[in-house]
Order: sequence, then structure tokens, then C-alpha cells
Amino acid sequence: MNEAYSIRRAQERDIPGIMELLVQVDLVHHAIRPDLFNGPATKYTEDELKAIIKDDKTPVFVCADETGRVLGHSFCIFQQHVGHNILTDVKTLYIDDLCVDEGRRGKGVGKALYDHVLAFARENKCYNVTLNVWAGNDSALRFYQHQGFAVQKYGMEIIL
Repeated sequence: MNEAYSIRRAQERDIPGIMELLVQVDLVHHAIRPDLFNGPATKYTEDELKAIIKDDKTPVFVCADETGRVLGHSFCIFQQHVGHNILTDVKTLYIDDLCVDEGRRGKGVGKALYDHVLAFARENKCYNVTLNVWAGNDSALRFYQHQGFAVQKYGMEIIL
């Protein structure tokens, strides 16, 4: 990627750009599973995003160009099961959403965001980084496999 960009924690001024990307994420999921995903829609409202961005338990990162335009985002959630009966007490950083603007895909934005999230997880002494990929989202699956992700568990369904 030849253009100048930076990766940083999201700020309220990034919300319009994040909202645009959330619609793109929804449309990808809607194309795969229109029975489950409305399209076009966003996962969060602007007010919900304001709260998420401010919460250190749910860090959101953006990749922005020199004008501040959001090229991609990554929503993360710290997870830890302290005192659980069967699960060990490891700290996980869960990637709830990683999206690159459809016009910037394949240009290193996703890799840069992922590398930033991985470094952040290490700095915060996380044991692992996890995420989910919807069946049928083959490009995302290939991307994450290329980054070294392996299957941890399977989510299954039967439609009645």
C-alpha cells in the first residue's frame, strides 16, 4: 500500500466512516445469509458506537488515511473466564469485526489492522486472539488462514 495511513484507537469523529463500513459488513453477511441478516443495515447505532469506542473493554481500531477517512476498522472485546468451573483463566482478545472498505481490499489495510490488533493483544498479555467467520465468507476465511488462524470450534445449526 503506497498511500499514507495510520492505525489508532477509534474516536467519535470516525463514527460516520465506521458506519459506512458496518453497512458493507452487513451486505456481505446478507448476501450469504439473507434469512438472518437485513440489508443494508448496521450492527450498532451511532450512540452505541460512542459507548463502545469509549470502553477500554471493547477497543476499536481504525486505519485512516492522511485526510482522516476511515479505510478499515477492527472491533475487539477482551474476554476472560475468571473462576469458571471448566475454563481456564486466560485472557482472550476476540475480534468481533474486522472490515476493510471494499475499494481498499487487497492493498494491505486488513493485514496492517490485524498486525496492530495482534501487537495490542500481546501488549495486554492476552493468551490468544479469536474470531468467527461465517460459512460462505470465503475471502475472509482465506485471509485469516493466511494470518495463521486455525479452527478452534465449530458453530452448527439446523434450520427448521
